[in-house]
Amino acid sequence: MEERKTIFSGAQPSGKLTLGNYIGALKSWVELQNEYNCYYCIVDLHAITVPQEPKNLRENSLSVLAQYIASGIDPEKNTIFIQSHVSAHTELAWVLNCMTYMGELNRMTQYKEKSRKSEANLNAGLFTYPVLMASDILLYQTDLVPVGEDQKQHLELARDLAQRFNNRYSDTFKVPEPYIPKVGARIMSLQDPNKKMSKSDENENAYILIIDSPDVIRKKIKRAVTDSLGVVAYNDEQPGIKNLLNIYSKLSGESIEAIVERYEGQGYGKFKEDTAEVVIEGLRPVREKAEELLRSKDYLEKVYMEGAYKAEAAARKTLRKVYKKVGFIPRKFE
Repeated sequence: MEERKTIFSGAQPSGKLTLGNYIGALKSWVELQNEYNCYYCIVDLHAITVPQEPKNLRENSLSVLAQYIASGIDPEKNTIFIQSHVSAHTELAWVLNCMTYMGELNRMTQYKEKSRKSEANLNAGLFTYPVLMASDILLYQTDLVPVGEDQKQHLELARDLAQRFNNRYSDTFKVPEPYIPKVGARIMSLQDPNKKMSKSDENENAYILIIDSPDVIRKKIKRAVTDSLGVVAYNDEQPGIKNLLNIYSKLSGESIEAIVERYEGQGYGKFKEDTAEVVIEGLRPVREKAEELLRSKDYLEKVYMEGAYKAEAAARKTLRKVYKKVGFIPRKFE
């Protein structure tokens, strides 16, 4: 029997998973769990590259965990854990830091963008966090990493570091490949349909959160940017309507063609109202399950403890190899 390939993915614990995250990532992750060995990590170490309120960080980490499980990611089939619970992430990051060139990190577009936005908080962690990200991936001998456009550079660095280490010390790491889902429309901003829906958007009307209430969802869909044509059609000249059609189709399971036909000659008002109801009903079971899980702190604690235990075992195996090859004397007290 062929060994399952390993997938690794990490999410920042902002507590704000969007409709875009749900349609573009979480729904496909549910399908992956039957075919792959999946590690899903809540990357709280990455989160502190910008100042965090400690209480909020803890609450948000649990909220993301609850939303993962509520979306159908089964803790029995996947390893779901919190990054700071597995110290091998930072230990490997130091070794890889010592093999990463300043020029490589200088070229990272996300660093350039973030440093322009937050000059007052220009810390070393913001500069070197792609190395920690590489460590996250390489620790688990990852075959595939689901990545968006904004993370491709970081995966390339992880690949470069894996090859550099392997060339210097002999084969140690798998060189990860990007995982491109077979299908899955990109869900765009409701206020600027030419850019991806993002929880970090300054305009709250630009995104829908998994945990948004029905009334909030209705308001956001009602305010979604469209155009002056007044015709429900699927084309690049009407990006706002195209985006809403993608959302409607992905959550209802209906084809774009059937939806377009239904709203022929009806204008945008009725179409937006119905799209809002499709979103509300599509997210309702996830939102309600997440709320229920957040009332079961003991269960969430059990999930992240068991996840950390499984992740730790795999991570230590890799780290021991790395430490030996680098020349560190093995620890005798493990």
